[in-house]
Amino acid sequence: MASSADSNHPRRSLRHDLAVAATGIGQAAASTGKATAAAVLHPGDTIDRARKVTRALPVAWRSVKPALTGRVDDWRREYAYTLGEQAFVYGFPYIYNAELRHRWVTQKPEKETTPYAAVNHFWHGSRVWDASDQEGVSPNNDTLYSWAWVDLREEPVVLSHPDMGDRYFTFELVAFTSDNYDYVGMRATGSQAGDFALIGPGWSGDLPEGVRRTKTAPTPWVLVVGRTLVEGADDLPAVHALQQRYRLTPLHLFGEEGATLPESREVPVPVDPAKDPLGPWKTLNAMLAENPLPPHHDILLRQFAEIGIGPGLDVEAQPEPVKEGLMRAAATALPMLEQQILSGQWGELINGWRYPPPEIGHFGDDFLRRAAEQSLVGIAINDPEEAVYLAAFTDGAGETLTTGRYELRFEAGTLPPVDAFWSLTAYDEDRNLIPNPIDRYSVGDRTRGLVRDDDGGLTLYLQPDSPGSDRESNWLPTPQQGIWYVALRMYLPRPEVVDARWHCPPINRVG
Repeated sequence: MASSADSNHPRRSLRHDLAVAATGIGQAAASTGKATAAAVLHPGDTIDRARKVTRALPVAWRSVKPALTGRVDDWRREYAYTLGEQAFVYGFPYIYNAELRHRWVTQKPEKETTPYAAVNHFWHGSRVWDASDQEGVSPNNDTLYSWAWVDLREEPVVLSHPDMGDRYFTFELVAFTSDNYDYVGMRATGSQAGDFALIGPGWSGDLPEGVRRTKTAPTPWVLVVGRTLVEGADDLPAVHALQQRYRLTPLHLFGEEGATLPESREVPVPVDPAKDPLGPWKTLNAMLAENPLPPHHDILLRQFAEIGIGPGLDVEAQPEPVKEGLMRAAATALPMLEQQILSGQWGELINGWRYPPPEIGHFGDDFLRRAAEQSLVGIAINDPEEAVYLAAFTDGAGETLTTGRYELRFEAGTLPPVDAFWSLTAYDEDRNLIPNPIDRYSVGDRTRGLVRDDDGGLTLYLQPDSPGSDRESNWLPTPQQGIWYVALRMYLPRPEVVDARWHCPPINRVG
C-alpha cells in the first residue's frame, strides 16, 4: 500500500506543477517518480505504466497562463480545466485499465515477469522473485500470480480450479473501475475443486449443474487476479501443476470434452497521448461507452458532457478553448493524484506503520481514493478481509529507515493474528529486493528455524550483516547503505487486524 513521500522528494507547489506541465507531462512524472514508486507495495505493474497514458501531453502556454497570471481570457477554457480535473479523477481507472488491458493482451513483453495472454486466458507467474529482478515493483516471495482479462459481454465465463488441499489461494474479481466485486478462493468459496460462473451485467439464464454463480460483475470486462502460495523454489513444480489446471471457459463450451478455447487478442487500442494530446479523453469516452455506468452517476455525466466527456461523445467537437482546458487538466490531474498518495492521508499511522482504510478494494463512489489509492497504486488491491499490507518507512522514533541495525520484537502472544500466513519483506529505495549472502528476502511464520526469545517472544533482526550464527534464522537482510522500507503482509487477517485493534510493534534502531 502507499505511503507518504520520502524526504528526498518534497511536494511541488501548484505553480511549479503548472509551469512544468507547460512543457509536457514527462518532467512532472519524473520529478515525483521515485517517491511515488517507493509507495507501491502491491506486486504487479508499477505506477509508471499509468504515467505513460499522459506522459507526452503538450499544453499550450495560453491554457496555463490564467493560473499563472490570475487573468481569465476565456471562461470556457477555465471551466473545462476545473471540470476536466474532476472528470479525470473519475475516469482514471478506465484510462489506466484500457492501457493495461491492451498491453497485457496484445504486446508481447521482453521479460517473462510481465503478463501476456489472450482474452479469457490466464497468464501464470512461473518463479519467485529474487535480487536479480530489478524491475522495481516491490514483489513478494509468498505467491505466484495468475492474471486474466475476461470478456463477459456475450455470456458468462466459468472459472475452474482443482482441489487445493490446505494451500492458500485466491482469485480476486475486479471490475473495470478497479473495485473488487467478489472472490473465489480458500476464504470465499473453500478449497475443494469447483466451477464458478463469472457473470456480466444484464445476463440472465441457467447455469449447468454444479456451476456456482459469483456476484454479477458491475462491468462487462473484469480482471481476475489469482494468487497461489508457494513455499520456496522446491515447491514451484507443485504450484505450476495447479496453475495448469486453472481454467476459464466460455459458457457455451463448458463441459465439452476437448473443446478448443478461442484465443482473441482484439481489444480497443487506447489513443496514444504522444500523438494526440486529447488521447486520454478519447480513450475515456470509449471506455465509458464500453462499460455502462451505474444510474446514480447520471448527474456527474450530465456535467461532464458539457465539455465533451461521456460515453460515445466526441471531444474533438468541442471549441478550441475547451480542448485546451482539457489538455491542461490531464497534465495536472495525474501529478495531483500522485501527491494525494504521497501525502500519507490514505492510511492511519500506528507505531510507524501505515494501516490501510477498511474501504480499500471497494472505494466505490469515493472517486479520488478509487483513482489514487486503489488504481494508481497497484492495479488491484485486496479487500482487507483477504489480506492486509502494512508499510513502514520509519522506525519507532519517526526516523527514516536507513543504514544501521534495527530490531522488530513481538512480545509473547502478539504475533500477527492471521488464519493463513504472514511475511515481512524488505526493499531498497528503488523497490527491489535486497542482495544478501543467504539469498533471504523475507521472514515470517513459514520461515524455518525461527528462534523464540526466552520469554516466548520473537525478535527479528533487520540489518546488513548477520547477527551471528545463533540468530541468523531471525535475520532479514537490509542494504549496506541507503534508505529501505518493509512491508508486512497478512493473509486472511483476523478482525483485530482489519479494524486496526492489533498494533504491530515499532521497528527500533539498535545500532
